[in-house]
Amino acid sequence: MLKITSGNDEVGKRNIANVLAFYELMINQKNPTEATKKYLVSDYIQHNPLIPTGAQALGEFFENAVKGRPKLRVSVHKIVAAGDYVWAHVNFLNLYSDADDDRGIAGVDIYRLNSEGKVAEHWDVLQEVPAPQISANQNGMF
Repeated sequence: MLKITSGNDEVGKRNIANVLAFYELMINQKNPTEATKKYLVSDYIQHNPLIPTGAQALGEFFENAVKGRPKLRVSVHKIVAAGDYVWAHVNFLNLYSDADDDRGIAGVDIYRLNSEGKVAEHWDVLQEVPAPQISANQNGMF
C-alpha cells in the first residue's frame, strides 16, 4: 500500500491511520456499528446517493452487507492525506456477490475529518473491476 502525506502533516498522518482503522473494523472485521460509532461523527454527511446521510445509516447499510457477504473485504491500494482530507484508492471485494471469482468494485473514497480525527463527510466514485481481457491496456486498475 502506498501512503502519502507531507512529512510534517501530523493531522494528515493521524487521519490516514483513522481511515485505515475504520475500513478494517467496519468491513474486514465486519463490525460496522462499532466502526461508525468510533470513527464517524453522528451527523456525518454522506454524498453517495445509495446511502442515507448520518453515521447510523452507514452502519446499517454495511451491517446488511456484512451479514450476506462473509467474503466481503476491502483492500486499500493507495491513501493520500492533506490536513482534514483523505483520499483512498480501494478495491471492495465481494461487496455485491460472494462469488469466488469476484473481481470487486474499485473505488476512490474522499473523506473530510474533523479536528478530533473523526469522519465528518464522505464522497466516492465506484467502478466495477473488469475482466483482464476487457481492458484496453495492461496497466491494471490498482
